[in-house]
Amino acid sequence: MEEDEIVSVFPIHYSDILSPDVHVHQFPLLTRPLQTPPSAALSGKRIRARIKPMARKLEIHIPVDTRPEIWNQDKSKQFGVARTEDDREKNQDSSSTKQSEGEEPRLTEVRLQSEQIPQQEVYMLGVIHNDRLHLVPVSETHQFRPTLTYLDLTSRKSGRSRGGAGSDSDSDDYPPDPDEPAPVVTAPKKEKKLAEGKEVQVSARKLVEDRNSNMQGGMSAIRREMLLAIRAVEDEPWQAVEFCDGETEESNQVFQSIFSDNEEQLECKTSITTLLKSIRGL
Repeated sequence: MEEDEIVSVFPIHYSDILSPDVHVHQFPLLTRPLQTPPSAALSGKRIRARIKPMARKLEIHIPVDTRPEIWNQDKSKQFGVARTEDDREKNQDSSSTKQSEGEEPRLTEVRLQSEQIPQQEVYMLGVIHNDRLHLVPVSETHQFRPTLTYLDLTSRKSGRSRGGAGSDSDSDDYPPDPDEPAPVVTAPKKEKKLAEGKEVQVSARKLVEDRNSNMQGGMSAIRREMLLAIRAVEDEPWQAVEFCDGETEESNQVFQSIFSDNEEQLECKTSITTLLKSIRGL
């Protein structure tokens, strides 16, 4: 069999000067470039960003396109009030989202929040520059999707208004613990018809089977840990960071810094056998 022809040979340069600050950001639902809409840019608005370092959460705030033909101002006011209340409940207030005194809340931005994706192996960013392959280690991978939690608040309010005052619709705010067995209502035995009314006591008790007690306790503990983790994320304050578009001078300076001019030769101390054994699936 004829061997494949070698087209090009590139020397490899490895640089960790930016480590551990190199991330891969993925936008599965974004159908256009991550840029400020022209109508928002004309009014001086720009993309903002913030981060929760301990929780490893990032948010990107993109100004909305407010052209009348594609934007509903009435819905903007309704959702703006809901987002303000939702931010207050979750301690999400920030200087970039606070309204001026006396200003009516409006929905003025789309928020993309990140979810960290576990990396199975060591990821590298590779750039070919001046006939050299430059490799930079990637420390984290994040996927960004719109955060629409303010719609949950709107739905809850709509449910309460439909239920009316004194209804049980408020109970939707506190869903039952799925790890706890459903309460069993003990109904009284059917009595013979009496001439006079008789007072009957009805009590509710939880049905817990001995063989499932350990499992139920374990599931409840897991649920508590999940709730505590969610609370910890919500309690951590946001820190504002500067968002730089790919065409800005700041971005260009960072891009140029990944190219290494170091000519030091690296010695490989891993045998080919060890390398092959480390590859999964072989």
